[in-house]
Amino acid sequence: MIRDTLDKIEAQLRGAGTVNDATKTELLRLLAVLKAEVSELSRTQTEQAHTIAGFVAVSAHEATRAAKSPELVRLSLKGLALSVRGYEQSHPKLVEGVNAICTALANVGL
Repeated sequence: MIRDTLDKIEAQLRGAGTVNDATKTELLRLLAVLKAEVSELSRTQTEQAHTIAGFVAVSAHEATRAAKSPELVRLSLKGLALSVRGYEQSHPKLVEGVNAICTALANVGL
């Protein structure tokens, strides 16, 4: 189910007409890293992995909508960032990947 969510996000990003090609390529690269890290986390903490994937989905949706709401983009990205709090030691690549996606989506959402 987590894989399905992340695959849907990938398809959404690929089809996002509001995102330029360079940014889209970067987001897809970051998503690939995140897929591996969330899959690893899901082996021991399935619920948290679902939460992270859900926040990635909401954040990607809000940042790539044609009619963006800056407040919703900000709130969804804050939720995504908070979803990995406490994993800096055990899953540093996951946290790094989420932070990079947050930055890239925030830039799309401007």
